[in-house]
Amino acid sequence: MRKVTLIPGDGIGPEITKAALEVVEASGAKIEWQIMDAGISANKKGKPVLSDEVISSIKKNGVCLKGPTETPVISGHRSVNVALRQKLNLFANLRPVRSIEGVRSRFEGIDLVVVRENTEDLYAGIEHRIGNVAAESIKLITAEASLRIAKFAFEYARREKRKKVTVVHKANIMKLSDGLFLECAREVAKDYPDIVYEEVIVDNTCMQLVKNPENYDVLLCPNLYGDIISDLCAGLVGGLGIVPGANIGESVAVFEAVHGSAPDIAGRNVANPTAMILSAAMMLKYIGEEERGEKIENALLEVLREGKNLTPDLGGSATTFEFCRSIVKKLES
Repeated sequence: MRKVTLIPGDGIGPEITKAALEVVEASGAKIEWQIMDAGISANKKGKPVLSDEVISSIKKNGVCLKGPTETPVISGHRSVNVALRQKLNLFANLRPVRSIEGVRSRFEGIDLVVVRENTEDLYAGIEHRIGNVAAESIKLITAEASLRIAKFAFEYARREKRKKVTVVHKANIMKLSDGLFLECAREVAKDYPDIVYEEVIVDNTCMQLVKNPENYDVLLCPNLYGDIISDLCAGLVGGLGIVPGANIGESVAVFEAVHGSAPDIAGRNVANPTAMILSAAMMLKYIGEEERGEKIENALLEVLREGKNLTPDLGGSATTFEFCRSIVKKLES
C-alpha cells in the first residue's frame, strides 16, 4: 500500500478532497493517506501555515495530493503553493488543458500542456521597499533552472508523443533575463530534432491563444508567464474547475486542484471536484497506477458527457457528493 500525504486545504478544499478520495478508493487503488494541515486551516489550529512537519511528510512519502489553500492579498502569509515549490524544489509545474465533451466553452478540440518553471523569476520573492516611495522586485533567471525546465518540457513532449514545444518569452525587452531562458531552451532543443521548436513573445502568445489555440501543443514558460498563461488556457476549455495540476521535482511531486479555495461557497456541498479528481488521477499515474488513473478519467469524462448530475457551475443542480457518487457508480459498474 502506497502512503501519500494529503493536504485538504482551505475553503472548499476538504469537500473536494473527500470526493476525490472516494473516487480513488472506488478505482481500487490502495492508498494510505497521511493527513496534514496547511494554509489558513492550519493557522486556525495554532499551527504554522506550512510547518516543517508537512514538508517532512511529503519528502518521506514522495508524493502529495493537495487541496486549494488561501493566500491573503498584500498583507499576511506568503503563498503556501510558492513555499512548497521552493522548499521541495518542485521545479516543474505541469498543467494539461483539454476540451471536455459536456463542458461548455468557446472552443472545441483543445489539447495542450503548459510547462512552467516553478522556482525562480519574480516569484523568487526577492523584493524590498525603497522608503515610502517605491518598491523593487528582482527577476531571477538562472541557466541551471532554465536548462532543467527546458529538458523536462522536451522529455515530456517526446514521452507523450507531442509534436511541438513553444517557448514563451519577452526577450525583445528583457534581453538578459528572458534572453538567458531563451538561449537555454535553444540549446536543449538541439537534442530533440524530432520535436518542432518555436519561440513566441508572451503578449503575442496570449493573443494567438484566444484566436487559434489549436496551433499550440506544449508551451514552455518562465514562472510568471506560465502562471498567467495556464489560467488563460483553462479559460479556453471552461475554467479552472476542470483543469488538474502537478508540481514535480527530482524525487517528490505535489498534485493539486489549480483553482482557489472559494470561501464563499465552502460548506455548501456545491463545489465542483473535477479538477481535484483529475489531479488525483494524474497522481495515480505518477506512482505507477496508470490503469486506475485512466479508469478514473474515463468515468469522470463519461459523467460529464452524459450531463445528468453536474454541479451548478457546470449548469446542473447536483451537489458535490451526488456528482461524486455518479463517478463512483461508473467505476463500480
